[in-house]
Amino acid sequence: MAKFQSSITINHPAEEVFAFAVDTANAAKWQEGVIEAATTSSGAVGVGATYRYVVKAMGQKIDTTGEVTAWDPPRAYAWKATSGPFPMSGGITCEAVEGGTRITQMINAEPGGFFKLAEPLLMSQQQSQMEASLKKLKEILEK
Repeated sequence: MAKFQSSITINHPAEEVFAFAVDTANAAKWQEGVIEAATTSSGAVGVGATYRYVVKAMGQKIDTTGEVTAWDPPRAYAWKATSGPFPMSGGITCEAVEGGTRITQMINAEPGGFFKLAEPLLMSQQQSQMEASLKKLKEILEK
């Protein structure tokens, strides 16, 4: 299983960082590789809410659906894919620290098929994209 994790401190309150980061309407603004994202369930976001993401990874366009598995604003959010090329799960945590909020993003994936063959390259690319995404999130929120 491939595991990715990255953290950054953003000079904003945890409530604002969390709200922006988990809003699917903002995903393409800060998450590297995200082409589009949308919440597909109605009502308030929480455990059981569903979403759809279209991402580009290793030159492949990937359509994934999933659901929220943990919801504890402004501290934690977790998700799992319910369709896509391979099993994935992940989430974010936000922690108040000196200088703002420390946001940590995590992804666990079990690549299969084409992606299993390219797992070392995929892991490297995804880790780099995660780090770039958090830097972009920081730039957006600290403007």
